[in-house]
Amino acid sequence: MKNFLIALLLVLPTFAYAGEAKDLAEDPVMERRMIDLAEKVRCLVCQSENVASSHSDWSNDVRQIMRDKMKAGASDQEIMDMLVERFGKSVLFDPPVDKETMPLWTAPFILLLLGIAVLFIQLRKRRAIVQQAATLTPEAQARAANLLKEENK
Repeated sequence: MKNFLIALLLVLPTFAYAGEAKDLAEDPVMERRMIDLAEKVRCLVCQSENVASSHSDWSNDVRQIMRDKMKAGASDQEIMDMLVERFGKSVLFDPPVDKETMPLWTAPFILLLLGIAVLFIQLRKRRAIVQQAATLTPEAQARAANLLKEENK
């Protein structure tokens, strides 16, 4: 009885995925098209994965929506437009450059320039401090000369 239960537990997951595999293999051309399109869409649950490789429920739903739209005759651009309309431009891995996304595209360069400016200012301050420390007042020069004379005696 124990062996039967173990065998049943090992076999049940294959029955659960059998229907899903059939749906995926119905039209291999459409499935390839869906995967190519899903690679351009970011999973909003995983953030760093595309919808094609993510196993989240959200990604599964988006892939199914893509399949349904493709079966209905929608073009890739129409599907992408629908996803952007529903979820915003953040769903795209490569968002377009426009007035809404301009801060995303320019922020790294602005931060780099800001960092270089701060570094330049700090180096100038440090150079000024070193130069100030290197120049001795006449009294300090006289004292140093006296110390050197005493040392040489």
